[in-house]
Amino acid sequence: MSKLLNRPLKAFIFYALGVLILSTPVYYLVVENIWFDELDENNIIVRERSKSSLGRLESMGKDTDEMLSLWNTLQPNTNLTPLTGDLPQRDSVFTVRREAQHGDYSELDRFRCLNSLIYIKGKPYLLTVETNVEEADETFVAIAGVTFVFFLVLMTGLILISRQISKKIWTSFYLTLDRLRSFSLSDQQQVQFPETDIEEFQSLHQSLTDLIDENVTAYNQQKKFIENASHELQTPIAVLRSKMDMFFQNLKITADMSKEVDAVNVSLGRISRINKNLLLLAKIENKQFAQEETLDISQILNENIEMLGDYFGAKNLNLELDIVPVLEKQGNKTLLEMVINNLLINSITHSPQEGKVRISLSKSQIVIANSGENPLDGQKIFQRFTHSPDNVSNSGLGLAIVWEACKNKGWQISYVFEEKMHVFSVNF
Repeated sequence: MSKLLNRPLKAFIFYALGVLILSTPVYYLVVENIWFDELDENNIIVRERSKSSLGRLESMGKDTDEMLSLWNTLQPNTNLTPLTGDLPQRDSVFTVRREAQHGDYSELDRFRCLNSLIYIKGKPYLLTVETNVEEADETFVAIAGVTFVFFLVLMTGLILISRQISKKIWTSFYLTLDRLRSFSLSDQQQVQFPETDIEEFQSLHQSLTDLIDENVTAYNQQKKFIENASHELQTPIAVLRSKMDMFFQNLKITADMSKEVDAVNVSLGRISRINKNLLLLAKIENKQFAQEETLDISQILNENIEMLGDYFGAKNLNLELDIVPVLEKQGNKTLLEMVINNLLINSITHSPQEGKVRISLSKSQIVIANSGENPLDGQKIFQRFTHSPDNVSNSGLGLAIVWEACKNKGWQISYVFEEKMHVFSVNF
């Protein structure tokens, strides 16, 4: 995954490199054509000078053969050759490659040549003027090298300037990200985005502000609804249970009617527990248990085990304990008792008769495990209203409360199934 800035920068670099590569043959052709034009002009000048010099030699009455031999010896870049047969009608320009001697070594060189018809003492001769063009290759290499150096300078400057500009421009964006990461609906803190003179970022900040305000409003409305609904339901539930008790005590009812009344009481009890648990969840989410103190976790764990001792005994559960004598941590006592109590009740409720419950406490972890046959869905077990198919009478909120309480205090809760045991671990 790459940053947004690097994507156009890479495109610019590849584009510039492509243009440089494609421009190389263009440079070569342009430089070579310019060089050839200059060499052709130089060859014409040499031809005119040669004609003038030969005219002076001719006027001096020099022998033709002697003059030609002397000329070809003293003028290495020109050559005079007698012509017979058909005479050329015009000058010709061409390029040849041949071995050229350079001191003690020879190499293949290019030559730009001009063939021109001249007359000496009334006889036709072919004057050949040639100029070495290897300097054109050297010029091309030099231009290509300089171009490549300037390309590197250009790209280096582009990268540095882009990073400096982006560092200034994108500072507002990264500050916005940091403030969004630290934002929490439950904290009810207003997000103050950084000031910026970039229109797109201003529009982004305004949209985010509107979105956050809408979510905070919806969150507060939901929170108030849960609290009000839970409070309002307590009274009618209590009235219904009271009426059912009076009905059961004052009227003579049959065994079948007694079963129906008991079923109604069970349902009312479940509704009451769900109502209380939902209210408890709302309080946890609203961070109403923020007060912290030094707690002896060992003592609190032992007290809750002792308080539920009758329930362990009712199912003849084999209780295995491995608890450090003293373990002090900072935390909220209500939340800690909530976590421990719900996990203990969960282990009792879902253990078979004469099953096993293992409870251990180390310096950084509480582990509560109970025997079972089949693993639970680790993805759903901490969700609200998730309960075992074998026990639909519970509210399905106990482990959800544990999850929210641990999340509220920054603890880690996990579940695994190993060795026929449901293992719940809380890491401080």
